[in-house]
Amino acid sequence: MSYFPDIPKIEYEGPKSKNPFAFKQYNPDELVAGKSMRDHCRFAAAYWHVMRNGLSDPFGGPTALMPWDDQSDSLDNALKRADVFFEFLNKTGIDYYCWHDRDIAPELNDLSKSNAALEKVTDHLLDLQKEHGKKLLWGTACLFSHPRYAQGAGTSPSADVFAYGAAQVKAAMDNTLKLGGEGYTFWGGREGYATLLNTNMKLELDNLANLLHLAVDYGKKIGFKGQFYIEPKPREPSTHQYDSDSAACLNFLRQYDLMDHFKLNLETNHATLAGHTMLHEMTVAIDANALGSVDANQGDELIGWDTDQFPTDIYLTTEIMLKILEMGGLTTGGLNFDAKRRRESHDPSDLFHAHIGGMDAFARGLKIAAAIREDGRLKDFVDNRYKSWNSGIGEKIGKRSISLEEVSNYALSNGEPTLESGRQEMLENLVNEFI
Repeated sequence: MSYFPDIPKIEYEGPKSKNPFAFKQYNPDELVAGKSMRDHCRFAAAYWHVMRNGLSDPFGGPTALMPWDDQSDSLDNALKRADVFFEFLNKTGIDYYCWHDRDIAPELNDLSKSNAALEKVTDHLLDLQKEHGKKLLWGTACLFSHPRYAQGAGTSPSADVFAYGAAQVKAAMDNTLKLGGEGYTFWGGREGYATLLNTNMKLELDNLANLLHLAVDYGKKIGFKGQFYIEPKPREPSTHQYDSDSAACLNFLRQYDLMDHFKLNLETNHATLAGHTMLHEMTVAIDANALGSVDANQGDELIGWDTDQFPTDIYLTTEIMLKILEMGGLTTGGLNFDAKRRRESHDPSDLFHAHIGGMDAFARGLKIAAAIREDGRLKDFVDNRYKSWNSGIGEKIGKRSISLEEVSNYALSNGEPTLESGRQEMLENLVNEFI
């Protein structure tokens, strides 16, 4: 049975095509910088948005038309959603997907029953993966939607809630392993505070670290070889979330001896909410050898909440692909479309238009980024700007082979230093040459 009978398999037709159900830029087998676009991008679809997002907002109910879904919490309905999802993956040519446990299987308000339902759904997903050649990029546990997590999961003031969340993580990890997941993600949707008047911050952070260490230890026990990720977000729904941005996450991981086990899964919309650019967040993560995966979306600087829009900004996708190429490419991670259609785009066909646009935007960004790197002028300028650190006084400072007194004597004898222009506008013009 086809759930999208009017949608063809999306093929590459090139930039001159007028077909809305065709790629204009994304040609999966085309080689760019020695690797196929498919391998560079490692696109993934977010189960929670494709199959579960009804497109409600704070002022209105759901609008999405999902004729295959009877809106029940039955196991049969969950299994049918999986069939629909894999038809979507096949028609878009997306190789990977991601899930929260409560996206794919129902929350039955009884942990053992919820676990049993999750097992049955992942059995079906495993069969679908084998049949269609798809892979799980990463799994995660939804530790934020249910009222029991209103005050956090790993950071809850209740040890019983912590234990329930830890048990949910265990089940999610078991099923991620079953499906060959290449990673496991922690997103602290409620791991923060509304006010410090009722918060023991140190205890909460200690307990969050305890949860992550429990997961790492359990992963070793069951033979999970995938990458653990933590995903930064500054606020909403909490006033402040402990995983607020790349720097905060890295500081947390270092403080609690977790750096060897975790990398970051960065989301553009979360960077916006943190008051940063995605380029900044990626640079911070890459400089610490800690960038693992990307939630590929974009936010709206005029709206102070998580809009999760599909990426259409070519400057943004170029910057992201520049950084990914700089780090040598994605390995266990990918470009996961943690993005939803606009509330007005309620037709099933809009799922395809949205992903086509996002995949084309990243394909174009990839080609532009590769061309900029091959051209070399941008890198050469940056290298030349810092050339004084490669020899002389700069090299000695970098190697810490000089005392403060010697640095002072050098400055006294060297006279007033000259500073060359940063040439920001020239470099912006250079990037525009390629875009």
